[in-house]
Amino acid sequence: MTTPSLLLDNVSRVHGTGDTAVHALDGVSLEILPGELVAVMGPSGSGKSTLLNLAGGLDHATSGRVVIEGEDLTTLGAKGIAQLRRRRVGFVFQDYNLIPSLTAAENVALPLELDGERASQARRHARQSLELMGLRELSDRFPDQLSGGQQQRVAIARALVGSRRLVLADEPTGALDSHTGEDVLRVLRERCDEGVAGLLVTHEARHAAWADRVVFLRDGVVVDSTGRASAAEDLLDSASSAR
Repeated sequence: MTTPSLLLDNVSRVHGTGDTAVHALDGVSLEILPGELVAVMGPSGSGKSTLLNLAGGLDHATSGRVVIEGEDLTTLGAKGIAQLRRRRVGFVFQDYNLIPSLTAAENVALPLELDGERASQARRHARQSLELMGLRELSDRFPDQLSGGQQQRVAIARALVGSRRLVLADEPTGALDSHTGEDVLRVLRERCDEGVAGLLVTHEARHAAWADRVVFLRDGVVVDSTGRASAAEDLLDSASSAR
């Protein structure tokens, strides 16, 4: 039986206590297998970012379990979670989060160097990851010498460098034009087809169409899960009509 890359088991996240408590997530369960890309959709405030932060160990669940490749985060201390995140989880953000003073290769290599890998070996792995993104010839350029789409592909290369097999993407095309955004999603889809597990937060059904499944959140609860992006679009329309 295949071990899920990511498992959320009845996860809740509550901010505050008593009458002022806010249930950002309420009993959410989700499983993502290797090679699977899952999109999460929902209106603003539905819990999408909270889910992503919990999945990556950036926040702690109030109850329930978050398990990455068989490792239950609730059993790990802060050091253990940080180590697991560096080695197994990659993040892709809307604003790229590249360090301006580092080249593309240096940006990609940074997580490996922080984890103790020798600089020369880390740079070699970084160039291999950039080559997979079609950017090997741009590895010595600085972020301000790259287009938005190229910067986002560098961010994906950084998210997947080394042995990390789970990528969490938070609106990764939000700062890009539609054509470049589709190119970035195509790259992410190809990496998942090669065995990486992906969790994509998006507000656009056309981007969710790249996913194998679409999970729809509302008020911190999963209200539907489908393999059809068109169904998610219908749900978005229903949610908009209800407000």
